[in-house]
Amino acid sequence: MLSYRHAFHAGNFADVLKHVVLVAALGAMTRKPKPMFYLETHAGAGRYPLTPGGGGEADEGIVRLLTVSSAPAAVRAYLDAVRASNPRGQLRRYPGSPLLARALLRADDRAQLHELHPRDHGALAALFKTDRQTQVHASDGLAALKSALPPRERRGLILIDPPYERAEEYRAVPAALTEGLRRFATGVYLLWYPRLSPDTAAPMLKTLTATLSRPTLRLELALGPPGDRPGMDGCGMLVVNPPYGLAEALQEALPWLAEVLGRPGGKGRVDWLIAEHTPE
Repeated sequence: MLSYRHAFHAGNFADVLKHVVLVAALGAMTRKPKPMFYLETHAGAGRYPLTPGGGGEADEGIVRLLTVSSAPAAVRAYLDAVRASNPRGQLRRYPGSPLLARALLRADDRAQLHELHPRDHGALAALFKTDRQTQVHASDGLAALKSALPPRERRGLILIDPPYERAEEYRAVPAALTEGLRRFATGVYLLWYPRLSPDTAAPMLKTLTATLSRPTLRLELALGPPGDRPGMDGCGMLVVNPPYGLAEALQEALPWLAEVLGRPGGKGRVDWLIAEHTPE
């Protein structure tokens, strides 16, 4: 059953975190001249209409951020990318991660996008129909971590962001990530997850802590104290094999996002789930 439609949530605080991290990671990776591969497991429609002030979730996310006069460098890069998708200076559409990533990829890079929902896949395919560097598939993105890896470029970023509507997704993600790393151990993997009350992601994170062996950065944004409100009041990302400098860039950005988007007691956290190996 495919009921999740990201259009209802586009530009909210969870998108802000995910896309700040995505833009920062791709920015770091594209500083090197070698070609790279980008894969997204749940790409959505690619772009979403917005009505600022219309009461949507974006009002407490991207709309609020665009009113702030100064921001950390990682947040500024993300805001610049959103503005580039709204060239007339008015926020009328929100670029999803496929468009944000594609804007950063270069002429010799390649993208592969997966989306199962028929309407969203149709919109995504139409968006990239003339783009020879981007393949759009109506297929299971988690399965693609087996079929598409390793990429011929031998450099790549994989964004894993299922909706977590079904309990089995919390079990499928660790298995898919483990398979991806078995095939492509040096790839950069971004895994988004919700923080809910009760915390449905906790067993998945416990499994990943026990099974991952590559350096893994943990990033979490909480809008308020734990258990303060029902539903999703925070989210997080794991970054396996983070690019050089990413942790330092986000050390400033996460607490700032918590202050701007959150309530009293909100928090932005950056730490290592699996520590980097340092020479003795």
